[in-house]
Amino acid sequence: MVKQTKKQKLVADKFDGETFYTVDDAIKALREVASSKFDEAVEVAMNLGVDPRHADQMVRGMVSLPSGTGKDVKVAVFARGENAEKATAAGADKVGAEDLMEDMQNGNLDYDRVIATPDMMGVVGRLGKMLGPKGLMPNPKLGTVTPNVEQAVKDAKGGQVEFRVEKQGIIHTGIGKLSFKDADIKANFEALTQAIVKAKPSGSKGKYVKKITLTSTMGPGLKVDLAEVEGA
Repeated sequence: MVKQTKKQKLVADKFDGETFYTVDDAIKALREVASSKFDEAVEVAMNLGVDPRHADQMVRGMVSLPSGTGKDVKVAVFARGENAEKATAAGADKVGAEDLMEDMQNGNLDYDRVIATPDMMGVVGRLGKMLGPKGLMPNPKLGTVTPNVEQAVKDAKGGQVEFRVEKQGIIHTGIGKLSFKDADIKANFEALTQAIVKAKPSGSKGKYVKKITLTSTMGPGLKVDLAEVEGA
Protein backbone atom coordinates (compact mmCIF):
# COMPACT_ATOMS: atom_id res chain seq x y z
CA MET A 1 0.00 0.00 0.00
CA VAL A 2 1.34 3.41 -1.02
CA LYS A 3 1.81 5.67 1.98
CA GLN A 4 -0.01 9.00 1.76
CA THR A 5 1.89 12.24 2.18
CA LYS A 6 0.82 14.57 4.96
CA LYS A 7 -0.95 16.80 2.47
CA GLN A 8 -2.68 13.90 0.72
CA LYS A 9 -4.00 12.66 4.07
CA LEU A 10 -5.25 16.17 4.91
CA VAL A 11 -7.11 16.36 1.62
CA ALA A 12 -8.51 12.82 1.93
CA ASP A 13 -9.77 13.52 5.46
CA LYS A 14 -11.35 16.82 4.48
CA PHE A 15 -12.94 15.94 1.13
CA ASP A 16 -14.88 12.74 0.45
CA GLY A 17 -15.21 13.26 -3.28
CA GLU A 18 -19.00 12.96 -3.19
CA THR A 19 -19.98 16.37 -1.80
CA PHE A 20 -21.36 18.95 -4.22
CA TYR A 21 -20.18 22.54 -3.74
CA THR A 22 -21.28 25.96 -4.78
CA VAL A 23 -18.61 27.75 -6.82
CA ASP A 24 -17.89 30.08 -3.89
CA ASP A 25 -17.43 27.19 -1.45
CA ALA A 26 -15.26 25.23 -3.89
CA ILE A 27 -12.92 28.20 -4.34
CA LYS A 28 -12.63 28.65 -0.58
CA ALA A 29 -11.94 24.94 -0.10
CA LEU A 30 -9.15 24.97 -2.69
CA ARG A 31 -7.54 27.89 -0.88
CA GLU A 32 -7.72 26.05 2.45
CA VAL A 33 -5.57 23.16 1.24
CA ALA A 34 -3.21 25.17 -0.98
CA SER A 35 0.34 24.96 0.32
CA SER A 36 2.47 25.14 -2.83
CA LYS A 37 5.20 27.72 -3.12
CA PHE A 38 4.03 28.58 -6.64
CA ASP A 39 0.81 30.21 -7.81
CA GLU A 40 -1.41 27.24 -8.60
CA ALA A 41 -3.64 27.27 -11.68
CA VAL A 42 -7.40 26.92 -11.23
CA GLU A 43 -9.02 24.54 -13.71
CA VAL A 44 -12.48 23.41 -14.73
CA ALA A 45 -13.38 19.98 -16.12
CA MET A 46 -16.82 19.45 -17.65
CA ASN A 47 -18.09 15.98 -18.51
CA LEU A 48 -20.53 16.27 -21.40
CA GLY A 49 -23.07 13.89 -22.84
CA VAL A 50 -21.53 13.92 -26.31
CA ASP A 51 -19.47 11.61 -28.50
CA PRO A 52 -17.01 13.86 -30.37
CA ARG A 53 -16.29 11.08 -32.85
CA HIS A 54 -19.50 12.28 -34.52
CA ALA A 55 -19.23 15.66 -36.27
CA ASP A 56 -22.65 16.80 -34.99
CA GLN A 57 -21.52 16.24 -31.40
CA MET A 58 -18.26 18.19 -31.48
CA VAL A 59 -18.03 21.01 -28.95
CA ARG A 60 -15.42 23.67 -29.67
CA GLY A 61 -15.20 27.42 -29.36
CA MET A 62 -13.55 30.51 -27.92
CA VAL A 63 -14.49 32.53 -24.86
CA SER A 64 -12.99 35.69 -23.37
CA LEU A 65 -12.45 35.31 -19.64
CA PRO A 66 -13.34 38.65 -18.01
CA SER A 67 -10.58 38.36 -15.42
CA GLY A 68 -7.91 37.06 -17.80
CA THR A 69 -5.96 33.83 -17.41
CA GLY A 70 -2.96 34.97 -15.40
CA LYS A 71 -0.82 33.43 -18.11
CA ASP A 72 1.52 35.07 -20.60
CA VAL A 73 0.08 33.85 -23.92
CA LYS A 74 2.63 33.46 -26.71
CA VAL A 75 1.15 34.37 -30.10
CA ALA A 76 2.45 33.84 -33.64
CA VAL A 77 0.84 35.63 -36.60
CA PHE A 78 1.04 34.91 -40.31
CA ALA A 79 0.59 38.24 -42.08
CA ARG A 80 2.24 40.60 -44.52
CA GLY A 81 2.58 44.35 -44.94
CA GLU A 82 0.22 46.54 -42.96
CA ASN A 83 -1.40 43.57 -41.22
CA ALA A 84 2.01 42.38 -40.06
CA GLU A 85 2.73 45.83 -38.64
CA LYS A 86 -0.64 45.87 -36.82
CA ALA A 87 -0.02 42.42 -35.36
CA THR A 88 3.39 43.49 -34.09
CA ALA A 89 1.96 46.67 -32.58
CA ALA A 90 -0.79 44.64 -30.85
CA GLY A 91 1.84 42.56 -29.07
CA ALA A 92 2.32 39.43 -31.19
CA ASP A 93 5.46 37.53 -30.20
CA LYS A 94 6.37 36.49 -33.75
CA VAL A 95 5.06 37.80 -37.07
CA GLY A 96 6.01 36.58 -40.51
CA ALA A 97 5.12 34.70 -43.69
CA GLU A 98 7.31 32.09 -45.40
CA ASP A 99 10.06 32.86 -42.91
CA LEU A 100 7.73 32.02 -40.00
CA MET A 101 6.63 28.85 -41.79
CA GLU A 102 10.25 27.73 -42.18
CA ASP A 103 10.95 28.56 -38.54
CA MET A 104 8.05 26.33 -37.47
CA GLN A 105 9.13 23.56 -39.85
CA ASN A 106 12.45 23.63 -38.02
CA GLY A 107 10.63 22.76 -34.81
CA ASN A 108 10.01 26.18 -33.28
CA LEU A 109 6.38 25.66 -32.23
CA ASP A 110 6.41 27.11 -28.73
CA TYR A 111 3.20 29.11 -29.14
CA ASP A 112 -0.16 29.14 -27.39
CA ARG A 113 -2.05 30.65 -30.35
CA VAL A 114 -1.40 30.89 -34.08
CA ILE A 115 -3.33 33.51 -36.05
CA ALA A 116 -3.39 34.16 -39.81
CA THR A 117 -4.92 36.54 -42.32
CA PRO A 118 -7.04 34.74 -44.97
CA ASP A 119 -4.49 35.38 -47.74
CA MET A 120 -1.81 33.51 -45.74
CA MET A 121 -3.64 30.20 -45.49
CA GLY A 122 -1.82 28.85 -48.55
CA VAL A 123 1.40 29.16 -46.54
CA VAL A 124 -0.10 28.01 -43.26
CA GLY A 125 -1.69 24.98 -44.93
CA ARG A 126 1.75 23.44 -45.41
CA LEU A 127 2.03 23.26 -41.62
CA GLY A 128 -1.21 21.36 -41.11
CA LYS A 129 0.44 18.13 -39.95
CA MET A 130 2.49 20.06 -37.39
CA LEU A 131 -0.06 22.56 -36.12
CA GLY A 132 -3.16 20.35 -36.25
CA PRO A 133 -2.13 17.80 -33.61
CA LYS A 134 -1.15 20.62 -31.26
CA GLY A 135 -4.49 22.37 -31.69
CA LEU A 136 -2.76 25.41 -33.18
CA MET A 137 -4.08 25.35 -36.76
CA PRO A 138 -5.77 28.68 -37.52
CA ASN A 139 -9.52 28.29 -37.98
CA PRO A 140 -12.01 30.91 -39.21
CA LYS A 141 -14.74 29.48 -36.93
CA LEU A 142 -12.51 30.26 -33.93
CA GLY A 143 -11.56 33.72 -35.15
CA THR A 144 -7.93 32.77 -35.70
CA VAL A 145 -8.20 33.21 -39.47
CA THR A 146 -9.19 36.85 -39.76
CA PRO A 147 -8.32 40.10 -41.57
CA ASN A 148 -8.47 41.83 -38.17
CA VAL A 149 -5.26 40.35 -36.74
CA GLU A 150 -4.86 43.32 -34.41
CA GLN A 151 -8.03 42.46 -32.49
CA ALA A 152 -7.29 38.74 -32.61
CA VAL A 153 -3.89 39.31 -30.98
CA LYS A 154 -5.42 41.57 -28.32
CA ASP A 155 -8.09 38.95 -27.57
CA ALA A 156 -5.51 36.19 -27.25
CA LYS A 157 -3.31 38.26 -24.98
CA GLY A 158 -6.25 39.58 -22.97
CA GLY A 159 -7.72 36.34 -21.68
CA GLN A 160 -9.46 34.59 -24.57
CA VAL A 161 -9.23 30.80 -24.30
CA GLU A 162 -10.21 27.95 -26.56
CA PHE A 163 -12.28 25.03 -25.31
CA ARG A 164 -12.52 21.72 -27.14
CA VAL A 165 -14.09 18.45 -26.07
CA GLU A 166 -11.71 15.49 -25.79
CA LYS A 167 -12.60 12.06 -27.12
CA GLN A 168 -13.82 10.99 -23.67
CA GLY A 169 -16.42 13.78 -23.74
CA ILE A 170 -14.52 16.04 -21.33
CA ILE A 171 -13.56 19.71 -21.67
CA HIS A 172 -10.62 20.71 -19.47
CA THR A 173 -9.68 24.40 -19.32
CA GLY A 174 -7.74 26.73 -17.02
CA ILE A 175 -9.62 29.75 -15.69
CA GLY A 176 -6.97 31.61 -13.73
CA LYS A 177 -4.73 31.37 -10.68
CA LEU A 178 -5.34 30.93 -6.95
CA SER A 179 -3.86 34.40 -6.48
CA PHE A 180 -6.94 35.82 -8.23
CA LYS A 181 -9.73 37.27 -6.11
CA ASP A 182 -12.65 34.91 -5.48
CA ALA A 183 -14.96 37.11 -7.56
CA ASP A 184 -12.55 37.03 -10.51
CA ILE A 185 -12.27 33.22 -10.47
CA LYS A 186 -16.06 32.97 -10.26
CA ALA A 187 -16.54 35.40 -13.16
CA ASN A 188 -14.20 33.32 -15.31
CA PHE A 189 -15.97 30.11 -14.26
CA GLU A 190 -19.32 31.55 -15.26
CA ALA A 191 -18.04 32.86 -18.60
CA LEU A 192 -16.52 29.50 -19.55
CA THR A 193 -19.41 27.30 -18.45
CA GLN A 194 -22.02 29.51 -20.12
CA ALA A 195 -20.05 29.50 -23.37
CA ILE A 196 -19.93 25.69 -23.28
CA VAL A 197 -23.66 25.45 -22.52
CA LYS A 198 -24.41 27.75 -25.47
CA ALA A 199 -22.17 25.61 -27.69
CA LYS A 200 -24.38 22.53 -27.20
CA PRO A 201 -24.25 20.68 -30.53
CA SER A 202 -27.32 19.58 -32.47
CA GLY A 203 -26.41 15.91 -32.09
CA SER A 204 -26.35 15.97 -28.29
CA LYS A 205 -29.19 13.90 -26.86
CA GLY A 206 -30.26 13.52 -23.25
CA LYS A 207 -28.30 15.18 -20.45
CA TYR A 208 -25.71 17.57 -21.91
CA VAL A 209 -23.70 18.64 -18.83
CA LYS A 210 -23.14 15.56 -16.67
CA LYS A 211 -20.54 16.77 -14.18
CA ILE A 212 -18.45 19.85 -13.43
CA THR A 213 -15.29 19.72 -11.35
CA LEU A 214 -13.25 22.62 -10.04
CA THR A 215 -9.65 21.98 -9.05
CA SER A 216 -6.23 23.57 -8.64
CA THR A 217 -2.82 22.30 -9.74
CA MET A 218 -2.11 20.48 -6.48
CA GLY A 219 -5.62 20.47 -5.02
CA PRO A 220 -8.52 18.00 -4.99
CA GLY A 221 -11.18 17.83 -7.68
CA LEU A 222 -14.37 19.27 -6.18
CA LYS A 223 -17.77 18.57 -7.71
CA VAL A 224 -19.76 21.72 -8.48
CA ASP A 225 -23.53 21.64 -8.08
CA LEU A 226 -25.00 21.79 -11.61
CA ALA A 227 -27.61 24.20 -10.29
CA GLU A 228 -24.79 26.75 -10.26
CA VAL A 229 -24.72 26.75 -14.06
CA GLU A 230 -27.72 28.16 -15.87
CA GLY A 231 -28.96 25.79 -18.56
CA ALA A 232 -26.75 22.87 -17.46
